[in-house]
Amino acid sequence: MTNSILFLFDCQFLGSIPASLENLTQITSLILFGNHFSGKIPNVFYNLRNLISLDLSGNNFSGQIPPSIGNLTNLYELDFSDNQLEGAIPSSVYGFSSLSYVRLQDNLFNGTIPSWLYTLPSLVELDLSHNKFTGHIGEFQFDSLEKIDLSMNELHGSIPTSIFEFVNLSSLYLSSNNLSGVLETSKFEKLINLTDLDLSNNMLSLTMSVHSNSMLPNIQTLDLSHNNISGMFSWNVGKDTLGRLNLSYNSISGFEMQPWKSMQILDLHSNLLQGKLPTPTNSTYFFSVSHNKLSGEISPLICKASSMGIFDLSHNNLGGMLPHCLGNFSNDLSVLNLRRNQFQGIIPQTFLKGNSFRTLDFNSNQLEGLVPQSLIICKELEVLNLGNNKINDTFPHWLGALPKLQVLVLRSNHFHGQIGFSKIKSPFMSLRIIDLAHNDFEGDLPEMYLRSLKAAMNIDEGNMTRKYMGDDNYQDSMMVTIKGSEIEFVKILNTFTTIDFLSNKFQGVILECIGNLNSLRGLNLSHNYLTGCIPLSFKNLKMLESLDLSSNKLSGRIPQELTSLTFLEVLNLSQNHLIGFIPQGSQFQTFGNDSYYGNPGLCGFPLSNRCTTDEIPYPSQEIEAKFESGFDWKITLMGYGCGLVIGLSLGCLIFLSGKPEWLVWIIDKNIHKKIVRNKRSTRGRGARIS
Repeated sequence: MTNSILFLFDCQFLGSIPASLENLTQITSLILFGNHFSGKIPNVFYNLRNLISLDLSGNNFSGQIPPSIGNLTNLYELDFSDNQLEGAIPSSVYGFSSLSYVRLQDNLFNGTIPSWLYTLPSLVELDLSHNKFTGHIGEFQFDSLEKIDLSMNELHGSIPTSIFEFVNLSSLYLSSNNLSGVLETSKFEKLINLTDLDLSNNMLSLTMSVHSNSMLPNIQTLDLSHNNISGMFSWNVGKDTLGRLNLSYNSISGFEMQPWKSMQILDLHSNLLQGKLPTPTNSTYFFSVSHNKLSGEISPLICKASSMGIFDLSHNNLGGMLPHCLGNFSNDLSVLNLRRNQFQGIIPQTFLKGNSFRTLDFNSNQLEGLVPQSLIICKELEVLNLGNNKINDTFPHWLGALPKLQVLVLRSNHFHGQIGFSKIKSPFMSLRIIDLAHNDFEGDLPEMYLRSLKAAMNIDEGNMTRKYMGDDNYQDSMMVTIKGSEIEFVKILNTFTTIDFLSNKFQGVILECIGNLNSLRGLNLSHNYLTGCIPLSFKNLKMLESLDLSSNKLSGRIPQELTSLTFLEVLNLSQNHLIGFIPQGSQFQTFGNDSYYGNPGLCGFPLSNRCTTDEIPYPSQEIEAKFESGFDWKITLMGYGCGLVIGLSLGCLIFLSGKPEWLVWIIDKNIHKKIVRNKRSTRGRGARIS
């Protein structure tokens, strides 16, 4: 063989590597990455002493690294990454004086990191990330390293002091381990070439040295999130270079904003920050201080942050009036989240034409006035959350023209009047979550809007990509009342649909068209003035998990067809005027008394009120089949959904006027016998009639 390089990149090869590979004694580079090789790596390296580069990455190899790897003393690059290799790395390895690149990430290796990896004199890059290594990180004997990635393992103990001597180190990733100890900022003084430092998801604490200014002059990304850092953070690093700083999920009580010229992402959320709101630099794109204890007002200087894309101040104690510029200070602003503060006054009235708003969340403040009609130009808007404020307005029907609006929350305000009709042909086509609870809406349920909710119909979850609302930088969250409880959805699944009209003044009947919303997960119409029967069309709500129709004026029977709702976990029909047998079977066997109390006309399990023979249940299929010839049960069941009694009466009138009287007598007699017989048999088994 004259060619010393075997390069088979991304050739879609399958199967195992042949053992005859050991005959390629003159080969210097073996590159097989990006194929579909599987099985164990053969132990064929005893005679391949000329090998300089060995790359088997991006395959499906399993098992352990073969011991003959120790014979490759001239090796410069070793890459077994992105396979399914397991076990410990061979420990009896010597003489790798030229080995510079070791990449074993994305495997299933375990055990401790072997000592020979700390003694390689030419080592430039060491990547063991995304494995299951345990134990301490050892001290490195040479300072040639430029990149160390030991993230996503199970390492513990402190960070070795030798790392802080690597003047050539540009990338240090130790995130998602169990590392502990106190780091003094002065330790980083020699790391003048460090650009990326990620120590997140550990148990590290940090102390600020007196002379910690102007350190890490080339740092670009600094991630210390999910640690035990407390007190004041005033580390002045990367004045001209730092672009990403993540200090979230710590116990930091104070933050000193530095004059960073290149800052793009500043994440301080979930700390203990107090005092005034830090003002981001003009270059900042992502700014989050949510879940802190900040107070005071938003500075008008925010209007200069023209690059802002995501601005999250939620869950603080901020107050005062909102700056008028909040709706128009940045064309790139897609998320404005001010939830759970104490802001007063009105919602900003001006929004830029062609803006990028995707999420507007003003929930749980003290905002008042009207919903600004300028929102109509927010064509990218997906989430509008105005809940829990003091807004006094009628239903903003013009929002139905927003083509991408998926979430509309108006709950707990002073909205009033009838929702009525829309001039828009098909309003709210993309709406999946609508929450109008605790307002003063009145009149009939809005049939036109309910018929237009196409996003709540025929969701094919099997053939759609399940994802969460938002993007890689920010995912939406919200409070949802479902299954009788208020739940915070940290992420909103794109298949989740719910309607909540709780505690309004709606009247009239429940619309049959709601049954067309067959992808609905939650439906709450409780505490209104609704009358009539529970629609039979509700049997089509196959995905329904929670149904609350309590505290209305509903009458008639509970449709037996509701037993087909196999996902139903919560049912509340209490405080109505329902009568008759409680349906049995499927999920209905799991509901308790609380689902039905306040309906004195109901009987059967789980209530103590047993049914009598005078309370005729729905006809069984057996009876229907028995009289299929010469008897039209469709006539008898005209009152099937709202009460069997009316239906039987109409059927009898027709028989008496147009059918043989002897047939009427036989049918009546047989039905009576059937009921009595069923009652006796169930008593014999100790069961309840239901």
